[in-house]
Amino acid sequence: MEWQGLLSLLLTLGALGTLIFTRIGPHLVMTGVMVILLVSGVLTPSEAFSGFSNSGLITVAAMFVVATGIHASGGIELIVHYLLGEPKSVRRAQIRVALPVALFSGFLNNTPVVATMIPALRAWAKRIDVPVSKLMIPLSYSAILGGTLTLVGTSTNLVVNGQYQSMTGEAGFSLFSITAVALPVAIIGLVFIIVFFPRWLPDRREKEIFGNLREFTLEVAVAADGPLVGKTVVQAGLRNLKRIYLVEIERAGAIVPAVGSEEPLQAGDRLIFAGNTEAISDLLRIKGIVASTNGEPTLGREHSERRLVEAVISPHSNCINQTIRDSQFRERYGAVVLAVARNGERVPGNLGTIKLKPGDTLLLEARPAFVSRQQYNKDFLLINDLQTEAPRHQRAYLAWGILLAVVLVSATGLLPILHAGLLGAAAMLITGCCSAPQAQKSLDITVLLTIAASFALGVALDKTGVARLLGETLVSLSGGHPWLILLMVYISVSLLTESITNNAAAIIMLPVVLEITEKASLNPEPYIFALMIAASASFATPLGYQTNLMVYGPGGYRFTDFLKVGAPMNAVIGISTIVVLILGWPLTV
Repeated sequence: MEWQGLLSLLLTLGALGTLIFTRIGPHLVMTGVMVILLVSGVLTPSEAFSGFSNSGLITVAAMFVVATGIHASGGIELIVHYLLGEPKSVRRAQIRVALPVALFSGFLNNTPVVATMIPALRAWAKRIDVPVSKLMIPLSYSAILGGTLTLVGTSTNLVVNGQYQSMTGEAGFSLFSITAVALPVAIIGLVFIIVFFPRWLPDRREKEIFGNLREFTLEVAVAADGPLVGKTVVQAGLRNLKRIYLVEIERAGAIVPAVGSEEPLQAGDRLIFAGNTEAISDLLRIKGIVASTNGEPTLGREHSERRLVEAVISPHSNCINQTIRDSQFRERYGAVVLAVARNGERVPGNLGTIKLKPGDTLLLEARPAFVSRQQYNKDFLLINDLQTEAPRHQRAYLAWGILLAVVLVSATGLLPILHAGLLGAAAMLITGCCSAPQAQKSLDITVLLTIAASFALGVALDKTGVARLLGETLVSLSGGHPWLILLMVYISVSLLTESITNNAAAIIMLPVVLEITEKASLNPEPYIFALMIAASASFATPLGYQTNLMVYGPGGYRFTDFLKVGAPMNAVIGISTIVVLILGWPLTV
């Protein structure tokens, strides 16, 4: 192996180690690898940047916009209204969630589907008296299974198809090429969910982590004849308290949310603090602060000036591993953290010293515009406005019609998937199903950058012969048995997906899979399908797939809840995929 191959192999191992053991974003890691390959001369500029012009990447971006059109027009809520109904048992409730979500996810990006369904399911679960913890994991798993059904169901399938076209010169796969294997596997997975999950998932019906505002907020008042009247928050010594901090002020029936440091205090102001409620004695020692005489919590009453919002911290957030105080959360987002929940439980004590982690659920107090500003911020996976009104559906049917047209023209071969997706995205914008800012924000730059930069590593593995070497090694280890090679491919991709991003795992492994099939004279199609499904089928941890992390907090789950149901799910989907491919496809040419 020449130095170019050795460098490519070391970069691959280094990237995997960095993604597994550090919190550095995948887009930064893969971009760094791309730059090194370019600067070292292993790749030419056209090879290094080939991912940015790949048809699969552009199709992913177009389908993000199409999905946003469905989401922004209230299209999913429209279907939810008609499908959920009034089931009489947990199992029937799970059926009503799993089947439509799997179908929607076959044609829409998983993230907006799950984001829209979470608040709807929480309200529905209360109405039908079913624990929300029995519904959230089935929601995520159904979306993952549905995403494998078509070429546009998940970005991974589109990216693999685009890379396959560029590396082989072949026409690629059609919209429903993978459906023949994914549909029976998805049915098996859904049956497994419906049969076993009603018993396996925890019942946390009575556990509302943010249910009692009195547990984490306290209220005091500014004495009318006291020395604090006219002073600013900072001058009164109320900004840098150790165990609590000031959230809002109620003044003459109005609300001053996310209070600034220079806000002057007035006589009779009610001050609402969040944090350790035991600090009430510290507050009352301040001259000019008196106990609040109104027994009804201010935060429990609706005010037009304020919103209570739940948000889940994304793995890409700039606040990870920082305390709330050090991250300057109030200044950065214009919102105040009232409480933090982790592993299904509220984190008690001093809010300012809590270090934020991916998957933490935050209860925020913010101004009404916060939700519209932050809904597509990549620092948050989900923003659930607890006081929002139902969306308007005036363009919902039109949005569904555009999606149906995209599916029909691509499925019948009238237009390639890329062209159909671009026309669908344009139609969503022109008809007003989504606005230009919404479309722009829907383009997940970190995901797109990770995909584009990962292509460089895939090209390097193929160009330098590393993929050939790895392929020959796997063929020799399997003894040349096609079914054993298929199993090893699935397991390798599945393990990578649980450790790094699914798109990066698929892009790195595709050159190896193509070398394996060429070396052993195998039919590449079943092996590529196995790669596609293995890259998406991530169930065992909340961190393995984005929708798992989205339901982690709202479902009140612990990490072990995912292991308990997700590990068997991984095994069932893996075995089903291998069996279907062996029975339905010739493994050799």
